[in-house]
Amino acid sequence: MANIVSRIYSNFRGADFRGEEINLSRSPDCLNVWKDYKETDSIRTRPGLRQETVLPDKVYGIFFYAGEMFVHAGSDIYIVKPAANPQCVTNGEINPAPSQAFVYGDLLYFKDGVNYLVFNNADNMREFVPFEGYVPTTSIARKPEGGGTAHEGVNLLSDYRINTFLADGHSVDFFLDTQSIDRDFFPVVTVNDQKVAPENLDIRYEDGCVSFVQMVPEPPATDGQDNVSVKFKKTIPGYKESILKCALLQPFDNRVFFSGNPDHPNMIWHCALDDPFYCKDQDFYREGLDASEIRGMVAGNNALWVFRKPSAANTTVFYHTPAIDSEYGKIYPSSHSSVTLGCTGRAINFNDDIIFFSDRGMEGISGDITTEQIAAHRSTTVDRKLTAEESYNDMILDEWNGYLFVFIGNKVYLADSRSMFQNGNHYEYDWYYWELDKEVTCSCVHDGVLYVGTADGVYSFTDYEKYIESYWVTPKDKFKNPHSLKTTNKRGSVGEATGDISIYAKTESTDFEYIGTYENVTDYFVSRIKRKKFKDIQLKFHSLTRFSLETFTLEAFIGGYIKR
Repeated sequence: MANIVSRIYSNFRGADFRGEEINLSRSPDCLNVWKDYKETDSIRTRPGLRQETVLPDKVYGIFFYAGEMFVHAGSDIYIVKPAANPQCVTNGEINPAPSQAFVYGDLLYFKDGVNYLVFNNADNMREFVPFEGYVPTTSIARKPEGGGTAHEGVNLLSDYRINTFLADGHSVDFFLDTQSIDRDFFPVVTVNDQKVAPENLDIRYEDGCVSFVQMVPEPPATDGQDNVSVKFKKTIPGYKESILKCALLQPFDNRVFFSGNPDHPNMIWHCALDDPFYCKDQDFYREGLDASEIRGMVAGNNALWVFRKPSAANTTVFYHTPAIDSEYGKIYPSSHSSVTLGCTGRAINFNDDIIFFSDRGMEGISGDITTEQIAAHRSTTVDRKLTAEESYNDMILDEWNGYLFVFIGNKVYLADSRSMFQNGNHYEYDWYYWELDKEVTCSCVHDGVLYVGTADGVYSFTDYEKYIESYWVTPKDKFKNPHSLKTTNKRGSVGEATGDISIYAKTESTDFEYIGTYENVTDYFVSRIKRKKFKDIQLKFHSLTRFSLETFTLEAFIGGYIKR
């Protein structure tokens, strides 16, 4: 009697698009399946998209604040409430481009590469308004003729500054720490906390001098305590734009870091401690000597990681760790990583794995700031398909239910953090692949729900009843005998599954051929796959509704040697 080999296809491990002769637990061709670990370890049809709201323009950002959903669509921002029309809270001046937002100190801050706004949540207002940048006191203990001590740095986000002086009882000319101040703002002057009337002042704008008329400020009552204050305006071209034009932001160490300014592609800035609207003009770093663009900033491993596009100088990955300087206080010196691969896609902290996308696929940083860093590849099984996507460089990244979602148009690649394998001297993720009926323009995760923006509104992955085409194809299987012909056991094969499933079979000499359809499966089904004298065989499990598959057993008799 011929030998019989039993195959149990189980413990499915995602896609492997490198070819058809791969590990039997992976698929050379699969669509719209994943493992929903909260429900089962079987592969199953993905959730469908449920529309949350209809909007008149393309969605560029989705944010949540104080229990409400905010959506940036077109040139406006809307508050979306269930069973209600979206409420517009802007005036049509929002930049129609990808945007970001963050909550800091119970306030919602919004940024779109042109505007930097804060949400006024007062009951009678509820609108996004331009910020009031912190006004720094740049000099203290000044004598009327100048000098004193430099105190706070100039704020890139404010045109205003304050100087404080020690009056001497006879001087009437008080010189500021800069000249050519703005003429469209009359300085606000106080003496002993009392505001001085404009008619008692003469302002020499070019000289940066405030002169008192018909009065002489008296010395302070407390020796050494400044008693004259001057608030003035000094606009420096390009200062505000340094931050306003930034399209990337990353909170780190109780500060917000900014980058992505097209005029300064290799620079980052950060705000002051706990103040997103105070960015000192000295708090910036230049990443590398060339102008290679920064593509991502990621906080993790006690550092801020900065990823640039490929550089001729091979200086593409930098990291910043907090340090204390005797003169400047808290600083974040830039260090060049030993990784030289450039970032052409995006970067993210995925379950404490610092990853970025190069032109080869997903890379992870192995090693922290105390060791030599090495780029470890993470996407070998899907690289051929992933890197060939037309909009690969414009990907959108988000983390949900232990998966990293890589959105590229209407395509989705999922890296599974619960399923990894060792490839040489490093670990890689298992991957799944989806196709949606909408192109994703942005994404957001809130309260365990994944939301995506599209050209016509906001959708959530919450529909577990919607009919979706999905399938799983097994690799070419030679039944441990590549040199022999095989014949399937016509008594039948058994699958443990649920839902509606159609089965197709393919041998080396045929295309996929229909075997049968099994509807409303709740536990198992029996399929009779009759194929004779084949070298290898593949199976396709397909559904136009929904299905899950745990195992499938197929038996074959081993025959004589293959002949030409």
